[in-house]
Amino acid sequence: MKSANNTLTSKIVIGFGSLATLWAVASLGSALSQNNWSVSELARQYMVATGMIKPLHTLVDFYTHIKGIEYLICVAFFVAFPAFYRFLNKEQKPMPILK
Repeated sequence: MKSANNTLTSKIVIGFGSLATLWAVASLGSALSQNNWSVSELARQYMVATGMIKPLHTLVDFYTHIKGIEYLICVAFFVAFPAFYRFLNKEQKPMPILK
């Protein structure tokens, strides 16, 4: 009885998984056809819709965005450089001589 129950459960799970996969493929195909089969344009529209990126309308918006990225790069460098310097200049321990 337990084997029949597992078979029924696995068939139901496979059926729902197949339907979800079919729906996802149909949705992606529809979205791509509306964007003239451009994956990059579809990704851009998704990121704008979810708020990951904002459209930049003026030069000031663009400059502010670039300066923010520049500051993040500077902070990353100021954190990474001392650690890298310590890694390069750490004391070397003498290697044991094997006989």
